[in-house]
Amino acid sequence: MLLAGHQSAIYTLKFNPAGTVIASGSHDREIFRWNVHGDCKNFMVLKGHKNAVLDLGWTTDGLRIISASPDKTVRAWNVETGKQIKKMAEHSSFANSCCPSCRGLPLVWDLRKGEVTMTLQGHQDMITGDGSYVLTNGMDCKLCIWDMRPYAPQNRCVKVLEGHQHNYEKYLLKCSWSPDGSKVTADSSDRMVYKWDTTS
Repeated sequence: MLLAGHQSAIYTLKFNPAGTVIASGSHDREIFRWNVHGDCKNFMVLKGHKNAVLDLGWTTDGLRIISASPDKTVRAWNVETGKQIKKMAEHSSFANSCCPSCRGLPLVWDLRKGEVTMTLQGHQDMITGDGSYVLTNGMDCKLCIWDMRPYAPQNRCVKVLEGHQHNYEKYLLKCSWSPDGSKVTADSSDRMVYKWDTTS
C-alpha cells in the first residue's frame, strides 16, 4: 500500500484506535486521513497549522485528533467534520509531540473545588486520554498537561513539568503517558528519559 498526496516530508502517522484509518502529518502543514482498507484513498485533509505538523495522536474514542507544530500550537480536530475544535497557543516555543493515553488524569483538576490540584512544569507535546487531558512537550523545556473538557477554565494548562533538556538543534523530542495516566515521560537532549508522577 502506497499513500501519496502530501507535498512535503511526512513526520508522523498513526492508526485510529479501530485500526481502520491512518492520519498523517507533514511539513506541508496538513493532516491527511486515509482509509486502510479498499482503495486506501485520502478522504479528508485537516488544515490550520502555520508550520509543519510534527506529531499527532488520536483520542481513545477515535473522535478527535490532537496535533503539535512548531507554530507554537497544539490543536484538536473533529474527525467527522475535519474542523478544528480547539487551539492551544500558550507555548513560547515549538510544540513537538502528541499522543493519546488510555485514561484521563482525574486528579489533575478538582471539580468540587473548581481549581487545579497539581501543577506539573512542562512544555508542549500532546497526548490525550479520554479526551479530557493532553500532554505536550515544547522547545521551552516544559512538559504541560492541558484540560480539554468543554467548560474548562480559559487557562487550560493545569500542570507544567520541567527538568528535561532541549538544545539548539531542536530535535523532535517526544512525550508519553503511562497506560493508567499516573506517570508521564519525556525524551531529553542530555541522552536521558525523564519520568514524572502526575498524582503527587
